[in-house]
Amino acid sequence: MEFERSSGVLFHVSSLASYGGIGDLGPAAHEFVAFLAAAKQHVWQVLPLAPTGFGNSPYAGSSAFAGNPLLISLEFLADWGWIEPERIAGLAGRAGNVDFLAVEERKLPLLYEAAQNFLERGMSDAALAEQWKQFESFCRAQASWLNDYALYAELRRQFKTGAWSEWPEPLKRRDPQALEALYDNSSRALAAEQALQFAFAQQWANLREAAARHAIRILGDVAIFVNMDSADVWVHPGLFELDKDFRPERVAGVPPDYFSATGQRWGNPLYRWNVLAMRGFDWWVERIRRAVELYDIVRLDHFRGFEAYWAIPAEEETAVNGEWVKAPGLELFRTLEAALGPLPLVAEDLGMITPEVETLRQELKIPGMKVIQFGFGSRGAHTHLPHQYVPATIAYTGTHDNDTTPGWWQRASDAERKAAEALVGPECERPAWPLIRAVEASVAQIAVVPAQDLLELGPEARMNTPAIPEGNWSWRAPENCWTPELAARLAALAEVTDRDNDPLGLEVKTENAVPAAEGAEN
Repeated sequence: MEFERSSGVLFHVSSLASYGGIGDLGPAAHEFVAFLAAAKQHVWQVLPLAPTGFGNSPYAGSSAFAGNPLLISLEFLADWGWIEPERIAGLAGRAGNVDFLAVEERKLPLLYEAAQNFLERGMSDAALAEQWKQFESFCRAQASWLNDYALYAELRRQFKTGAWSEWPEPLKRRDPQALEALYDNSSRALAAEQALQFAFAQQWANLREAAARHAIRILGDVAIFVNMDSADVWVHPGLFELDKDFRPERVAGVPPDYFSATGQRWGNPLYRWNVLAMRGFDWWVERIRRAVELYDIVRLDHFRGFEAYWAIPAEEETAVNGEWVKAPGLELFRTLEAALGPLPLVAEDLGMITPEVETLRQELKIPGMKVIQFGFGSRGAHTHLPHQYVPATIAYTGTHDNDTTPGWWQRASDAERKAAEALVGPECERPAWPLIRAVEASVAQIAVVPAQDLLELGPEARMNTPAIPEGNWSWRAPENCWTPELAARLAALAEVTDRDNDPLGLEVKTENAVPAAEGAEN
């Protein structure tokens, strides 16, 4: 798919300055939509929305289909009548980074309380009658993943671990009688999990609707691999390289690279692509079907893994001793197109990209990515500089895996700094906006700027450091940072670089504000 010339901001939902200690789908998200509209930005890029597990990484979610309950707005639940406003008073406020443990301890019980209230009142309370019908419809429409996810989430809560391979044998192996007993004994808890997924879906749909009124499109992320400790692997172990005791035989990662001298051992189990191919890639069809339900544009993380992936023996502690193994590539994508039609895909094609990967991307007519921070190290890195871009490109100053641009500048080599100043001038004393202007002025179809770069924040605002397992994903934007002055500055740049367009080519409306209460509608 070709996209119209446009621009946007990379900013994960959890990074909003929302009430409750973590960014959510509530008023702060709608205020950010209002900022994007005023700034004439038409792309909001988010990271995966999945429930997170150990390490809090959205790329290691406990489900490829579910939404993260911690992103549900308690304020909107109170507006809906699911919980009394005084019950949510006194939570941590909008300031400071996310303390995930504190959020789980304080917010999660309130979410379950709200869900139980809805289950008790939904059928009898006239004010909730319409929403109850929507809940029943949601459960029917999403039954293919929702019921199993609810089982998994409840077992994870009961055993206080997502390591399903350590659960009792009947549950680990999904013995029908054991699962039936769980349904009988925990029906209310399972329904609460379904209610929370419904709440997430409702609030996400309301936010997307508010964004769509201003032709703001959500660019969402699909991680190629899934977490071992996930509902997906528990439900479909035969689709993954596991031994008879459900231990991974080989795991995913990448060889030594820019980010790590020993590579990155992600630890995700690898797919049995031959089994998936015999089944018509049915699991992947449903996964991408779900992605296009959630997002307007879908970014495929680690695209090169669809052509060949780095397979690491599970006993290896680093990613050094792996091997490249061929993946189904074109066969998979042709199957997806046949089942789902033309797909609005973007390829994350960073790292070790071979001619075969590039051929696959071009055959599929999927835009690739360029990151200007990578462009100043050597002449070979100049493919990341604007003069070498082609239109079928999504251009960035940095990604969630990069340091912020001011942080990158602090540790850049003298040669990198000289090269950057040669390109954008000596104003690189404050490098973020000069590089933003360079990316926006390029021929790339879409230009995306991390929120941290718009705010000129340093390394303390970095979202993720690859190969470092702790201390990531917690950054939140300062309160009241999305000012009219910043919106005007960004809007002026969008206008002069002709990026004030809807990337999907639809008509752009002219309103400049989105009321914060929009998301409170049922």
